This record gives sequence, structure tokens and C-alpha cells, in this order.
Amino acid sequence: MNHIKTVALLGLLSGLLVAISYLVIGGTSGAIIGVVLAAVMNLGSWFYSDKIALAAYQARPVSASEAPALYNMVEKLAQRAELPMPGVYIVPTNTPNAFATGRDPEHAAVAVTQGIMSILPEDELEGVIAHELTHIKNRDTLTQAVAATVAGGISWLTQIASYGMWSRGGSRNGNGPNPLVLLLTVMLAPISATIIQMAISRTREYSADAGAAKITGNPRALAKALQRLDSSVRQMPMGGNPAFEPLLIMNGFSGRFMANLFATHPSTEDRVEQLLKLERELPSSQ
Repeated sequence: MNHIKTVALLGLLSGLLVAISYLVIGGTSGAIIGVVLAAVMNLGSWFYSDKIALAAYQARPVSASEAPALYNMVEKLAQRAELPMPGVYIVPTNTPNAFATGRDPEHAAVAVTQGIMSILPEDELEGVIAHELTHIKNRDTLTQAVAATVAGGISWLTQIASYGMWSRGGSRNGNGPNPLVLLLTVMLAPISATIIQMAISRTREYSADAGAAKITGNPRALAKALQRLDSSVRQMPMGGNPAFEPLLIMNGFSGRFMANLFATHPSTEDRVEQLLKLERELPSSQ
């Protein structure tokens, strides 16, 4: 179901791009230029995403001899998930968090902070690492890159429209779109694209939670980890570029209604509820 939601949201985002192109440009040449430029920038970002993200959080690689417990845990879970062994990194911060990055399973990395290793017991840390491995297996970095590309194209087109409005002084010559429609498009299109992009990110988190439960066979351990991380991360937010917020297993924000529209992650309460539901569905719990 989460895969269907993701495809539907990507389709909605693409449809929004087509609609904006029609309203703002009126032709195809300007829209093509904007989308191509956005695609090139985002493709470069995706191709080097592992290096950029790891550098942003000052993550350092560790070997089996340097961090045997962590390395062996990642290796064991990667085998269960039928994945190549990813690079293992430690982030030098007391904020408890973790993330996965890389353009595909053959070029992937899992990073955990010193803080998360110090506060989580072994079974809960396994749940977190299994969650990150599921992101790698599901190629969520590619999904986010596609979403960012389309959203970038929408932002580019609305910038073109904005410049055009100011250069024409907002006048209507009869050939272009209605100035009021254009103004609303410039204002609302980027917001709509961001909301859809964040919805895709939240959907992928549910899928990663479910994948972790399947790998470990222990949904409750991840549920406990998320609850523990929720309060800790809000007290000690993760530093670094906010653009990498979707990568983290837990962000520093929570809330309902409008706040959730722009959240990169579902609420912890919803994630825990889904995990406990999965636990009840396990054959061993019957």
C-alpha cells in the first residue's frame, strides 16, 4: 500500500508540474529548460548524495576492528535483508540519530551517532539499523531524488513566472495568463510541491519501519527505540544542513494539523501504532 501511495504522490507531483508549465509558460521550450536544469542539479546531488550527507554530519568510517559490535550488527542485518555490506560510519555527536545514504545498494552507507549507541539497548539499535537498511533496499534515495527533481522544476518555473510578472509590471496584454491566476500560481505552487514531497518522505518512513520489523522479527524493539529517540532528539536537535532532515530516522519536530504537512517524518505516535499492529499480526504472537 505504501508503494502505491508513493507512486500516486509522484504522479500528483508530476501532474502539478505539467499544470504549472501550461499556466506559466504557455509553450514547451521554457518548461523543458527549467525541468532539464532542475534534473541535472538533482541528479548530481543524488549521485554524490552519500559523500555530501556523510561530510555534512562529519561521519567517519569504521572497520570491524574499530567498532566490532556495530560492524557485526550491520553485517548480520544486511545478510538477513539480502543486501551487500554497506559502509559503516559513526557521527561524532551526542544527539541520538541514524541515517542511510547512497545511490543504490552497491554504493550505500549506514551512519549512527555516538549518542544513539549510548542510549539504545542492542535489540532497539538493531531495529534502527534494520530501518536504515530497508531504506537502502527500497532505493528510497532514488525516490526522493525524483521527487526533488520534479519539485525543483516547479520552483524554477514559478521563479520564471515571478520575474516575468515584475518585468511586465503585472499588466495583462491579452496573450499571457491572467495576472491573478499567475500570482496565485507563483505563491501556491512551491508550497503544494513541498507538501507533496514531504508526504512522499513520510510514506517511505512507514515502509522502512515495516521492513525493519520484517528483518528483525521484533517490531516492538523499533517502537521502543522511536519513543526513546523522540524525546531525546527534541532536547538535542541534530545539527547540520536541514536539507538532509529526510535522511534521519527521527527529526526534531512534532505536531499535528498544518505542522504535519511540512514534516519529513510521520508522528512518532503513528509510527509506534503501526509497529505494534505489525507485532499483533506476527505468527509468533498468535
